[in-house]
Amino acid sequence: MVIPLLVILFSVATPIAIGAGFVTILATSSATGSAYVRDRLSDLRIGMFLEIATVPGALIGATVTVFLTHANLASLLLIALGAVLLATIPGAIARRHIELPPPKAQDARSQRLGFRGEYYDEALEQNVEYQGARTNPALGVMFGAGVVSGMFGIGAGVFKVFALERFLNLPMKVSTATSNFMIGVTAAAGTGVMFSAGYVNPVIAAPVAIGTAAGAFLGSRLLPGLRNQTVRLVFMPVVAILAIEVILRGLGYG
Repeated sequence: MVIPLLVILFSVATPIAIGAGFVTILATSSATGSAYVRDRLSDLRIGMFLEIATVPGALIGATVTVFLTHANLASLLLIALGAVLLATIPGAIARRHIELPPPKAQDARSQRLGFRGEYYDEALEQNVEYQGARTNPALGVMFGAGVVSGMFGIGAGVFKVFALERFLNLPMKVSTATSNFMIGVTAAAGTGVMFSAGYVNPVIAAPVAIGTAAGAFLGSRLLPGLRNQTVRLVFMPVVAILAIEVILRGLGYG
């Protein structure tokens, strides 16, 4: 959300907005990581395993962004970012009534690596057990999420959640919290590329990072008590509006 808002409301250049986006991701992940680990929502074992796909993707994506910017094709980044945001909406709509995923059999790798756990769900007032399922397609989606994150300076958390929930078959809250942990590692890879290219402006990135970190900390306190349907209903229209605004700006109508 940060990059579309910086571009639309504050007329920040797209590459600078992307650089600021990386910094805010690091701040967000740092602010909420400990809370999710304490509540046993973040699965660090699964998150660290999937980073072997997201980090290379982020390095490739950030490098592509630098080349596009030097070629004066930054408007294409805005259009692509809007398309990426719109692409996340159908999946969220399809899963709007799902509270807990039905159990699926583990594959050999998830069994060998011990991808299973449990947490206490405050909204449901019960312990929820889960286990990882299909790791191969999850790795593929995670690589794509890394590329998206690297190109646009976003956490690509929606795609990470998609991989964690759809393929590994984790509960939505575990998927969200684990994704939040992962975006910090992914962003660290992309930040180095953007910083070396001169697209990280501390004057812009610092205040935005402080604000988003505060909001993220508040969100980490609210998430355990919310139902998954509520979270999806709040964010779907926001994502849709921002996506349309970003595409119009990229086409020169903003």
